[in-house]
Amino acid sequence: MSICCDAVVATDTYSQENELGRGGFGSVYKGMFSDGQEIAVKRLSNTSGEGDIEFKNEIMLLAKLRHRNLARLLGFCIKGEERLLVYEFIKNASLDRFIFDLEKCQLLDWGMRYKMIEGVARGLLYLHEDSPPSMHRCQRIIHRDLKASKILLDQEMNPKIADFGLAKVFEIGQTM
Repeated sequence: MSICCDAVVATDTYSQENELGRGGFGSVYKGMFSDGQEIAVKRLSNTSGEGDIEFKNEIMLLAKLRHRNLARLLGFCIKGEERLLVYEFIKNASLDRFIFDLEKCQLLDWGMRYKMIEGVARGLLYLHEDSPPSMHRCQRIIHRDLKASKILLDQEMNPKIADFGLAKVFEIGQTM
């Protein structure tokens, strides 16, 4: 079975009950593979304007990224007009749901906040300085849209940078 079929089954055909949120690039659904692994499926809208070649190149780059403070991409699918990104499911949703909620923000003591800041900084350092070079060239990845809603918190409240929709790859020395 393909990852497309698996994602459709895992999300119960993108049911409303499994929808976690909507954004400019599409909707995100919670799902579970038959082996019990929880996943988040980002179903990209047809209006993103990105071609298949650019989409595949971007995914191949992101698939190589491995860091404890980055949301892990498990797979992707292009089938007709359908474009899916399959990520690990991260339990505690996004940081903005904690810091902008009067009750939940009380749960974040300064030690926890420092741990989150440090984790985000480590993830950014990896993207900017330590990510693997592509095709023997030295490249750096710039997220370009980092905010609290794009920092997910795992079960131990460790931060994971997510949603690389606007990320851009730069050669060393290149400017925007």
